Amino acid sequence: MHQQAPDRALPSLDAMVADLEALVTCESPSEDLAAVARSAEVVAALGTRLLGVGPERIVLDGWTHLRWRFGTGRRVLVLGHHDTVWPLGSLETHPFGVSDGVLRGPGCFDMKAGVVMALHALAALDDRDGVTLLVTGDEEIGSPSSRALIEHEARGCAGALVLEAAGPGGALKTERKGVSRYDVLVTGRAAHAGLEPERGVNATIEVAHQVHAVAAIADPERGTTVTPTRLDAGTTINTVPAAAGFGVDVRVRDEGEQDRVHAAMHALRPVLDGADVEVVGGPNRPPLTPTATRDLYDRAALLAHDLGLDPVTSISVGGASDGNYTAGVGTPTLDGLGAVGGGAHADDEHVLVAELPGRTRLLTALVTDLLAVDRP
Repeated sequence: MHQQAPDRALPSLDAMVADLEALVTCESPSEDLAAVARSAEVVAALGTRLLGVGPERIVLDGWTHLRWRFGTGRRVLVLGHHDTVWPLGSLETHPFGVSDGVLRGPGCFDMKAGVVMALHALAALDDRDGVTLLVTGDEEIGSPSSRALIEHEARGCAGALVLEAAGPGGALKTERKGVSRYDVLVTGRAAHAGLEPERGVNATIEVAHQVHAVAAIADPERGTTVTPTRLDAGTTINTVPAAAGFGVDVRVRDEGEQDRVHAAMHALRPVLDGADVEVVGGPNRPPLTPTATRDLYDRAALLAHDLGLDPVTSISVGGASDGNYTAGVGTPTLDGLGAVGGGAHADDEHVLVAELPGRTRLLTALVTDLLAVDRP
């Protein structure tokens, strides 16, 4: 049953901007484990100040993740990440700043603003019993160490609320495609390209055949993209290439398509006599489907109305997030609850400052609403 949204004062905008500055100015590229650890300490200090208790530090394969658990049960998972795609030194070319209501800085939109919002939203709760806040450190590279942790925390919850950045105009993300990743590895036979090319098996020619075969697996009518990406071949200009390979990015709307593409990828066979083709990889994230998001989206729409906020909208996106994992274990999930702005991973990454308080109030209301689901 929908609970009336609590009538709460707006979070302090100045405080939120100051907290966001602290996070953005501690750079945290995903693959730099020391930088991620430093960032985790900044997030932990902020969370301890706002929530009155420090987090558990969970280090998995070198990445530092933070978990706050309140009470003994688990009913609501609030999920975010503090790593970014921006390399160390990005602040020199993309300094933190606020001008004309627009906040900029590496990782501000994706998704350090979401982390700040989550902490302020939970700080506003009268009762946090049943809430878990998980802030991971490896989302931008596919959550290799944190996936099992995310899935464990999500199982059995009434809802998972993901603080990834919003879509255009503040749209909530009610559908995300599933992701699969592959490498197609081709082996040929080297020979001198001038003296006796006929003795070789040209891996570059074989890989060209395979690129076309892979691209043909796509199904645009079903929203399935199968995209050959990175390509490597050969050694020197006068040698028939003995090896080649390319990466493949796959995006699908449903698990049936993910299975079909997986079978088709592993069914690839060489075209040239003497060549060999090996395919490695597979599904990385399951799809986040509208079925998993519908109830929470409807709740958010009612709560936004109660709070006097602008009507919520929704969007389907091709990019994946950790919300794919929470939905994959059967937990109702709503994504895109974070900052309004744009330019994720790009030079114009930015956050619209005026939107921060209202979005934070909506998150507080959603958590309150979900906590009531399992209570008598």
